[in-house]
Amino acid sequence: MAGGEGTRDLGAGLEGKRVLVTAGAGGIGLAIAERLHRHGARLFVCDISETALGAFAKALPRAGYAKADVSNEADVDRLFMALEREFGGLDALVNNAGIAGPTGGVEDIDPAEWRRCIEVGLTGQFLCARRAVPMLKAAGGGSIVNLSSAAGRFGYAFRTPYSAAKFGVIGLTQSLAKELGPANIRVNAILPGIVEGPRMTGVIAARAKQTGVSYEAMEKTYLERVSMRRMVTADDVAATIAYLLSPAGRNVSGQSIGVDANVETL
Repeated sequence: MAGGEGTRDLGAGLEGKRVLVTAGAGGIGLAIAERLHRHGARLFVCDISETALGAFAKALPRAGYAKADVSNEADVDRLFMALEREFGGLDALVNNAGIAGPTGGVEDIDPAEWRRCIEVGLTGQFLCARRAVPMLKAAGGGSIVNLSSAAGRFGYAFRTPYSAAKFGVIGLTQSLAKELGPANIRVNAILPGIVEGPRMTGVIAARAKQTGVSYEAMEKTYLERVSMRRMVTADDVAATIAYLLSPAGRNVSGQSIGVDANVETL
């Protein structure tokens, strides 16, 4: 996804920086990886999809990669051992991995689906930060960007597990920013809104089915809650992350930044 002329310098200063992007072989994660690659960062990604990792390896052959489920502690340990072997350290972590979770009333949600959503979207960020922080300290500082959501700012009816995970990400972010600031480690959260792509299409379709309306009617309802009446792109999110990881963002920490065309409510 090529950036526009006006965004080329947004990640200036990222050349040679060692960056891990979780769930980086597809979707928003891939857009993040591609943009950081264009700015000269040294990339390592993980993903649970072997197919996506294979395509990623062909597209960005100089980047490192590993199959890993961030909710699995042993997988995360192996991921960071592979990262350390390849790069010898770390300058930035982008905690992007997450899943949509179930759509339904609280009384209908399977507890196993609740746990899975929380484990991937929140516990996975803790497990990766836990391993990344010693490496960032050894590098003299760095940056962590955690992916939350507009659902981390508003309650989200019928998407309770997802919203709970994303609220938790903001608490994790603000706590780590306070804890790690003295070590010159900045921690911020990005809150995307309605992001174009297959995941959002699936979310809207599930909500439409759950409420008995057409996909088009449900999409219109979603966009009416956005001030700018439009979706954002994965590259909009990636551009903001490049800025946060760059020297231009050196004094931005503890923030929850919406990249959402101003979602007013969910």
